[in-house]
Amino acid sequence: MELIMIRHGATKANEEHRYLGNTDESLSVQGITILQKEKNNGTYPMIDKLFASPMKRCIQTAEILYPDIQPVIVPDWREMDFGDFEGKNYQDLQEDRRYQKWIDSNGTLPFPNGESRATFIKRSKQGLYAMCKELSKTVRSADMKYVVIGMIVHGGTIMALLSSFYGGEYFDHQTANGKGYCCKLCCDGKHIHFEDLREL
Repeated sequence: MELIMIRHGATKANEEHRYLGNTDESLSVQGITILQKEKNNGTYPMIDKLFASPMKRCIQTAEILYPDIQPVIVPDWREMDFGDFEGKNYQDLQEDRRYQKWIDSNGTLPFPNGESRATFIKRSKQGLYAMCKELSKTVRSADMKYVVIGMIVHGGTIMALLSSFYGGEYFDHQTANGKGYCCKLCCDGKHIHFEDLREL
């Protein structure tokens, strides 16, 4: 199957470089405008099925890019819980010793009163397994190689899944709002891996 992973459009917090996790923020006016422009330019491939994070910014992105396809919601793909760093940016946190410790750990320490990267990756992977299980119910095995699957998720979700099922380090797969990756999703029922990764 072909897999299209798209990060949601920009929100006000994204534009201000703030940590945006559990806050269910809508897309900004600029974020909506850019998505519509990219769509009109043919950036986003046609898809057969669509899956999305339950958060508002992802649902709105799905409605803009694929208005005729009802997304299947994957609860485990909600954004990481940034804990005490939620809603803050570098300027807000530069005097916080906890933030410096987190930076020094290359982001591996849990966010204070939030989530660890390891926990986030684990549930992101659970979401992908749930998606594959759903696909196995609705798509005949003989047709699997012809199916194009879309995902509207968070940047962290994309990094978690690519580092787990394609390779490389977590931060190797950062992507901007409204951007993403295409790859082949290979699943034999027990094992999953991605091949032929390329940027949208």
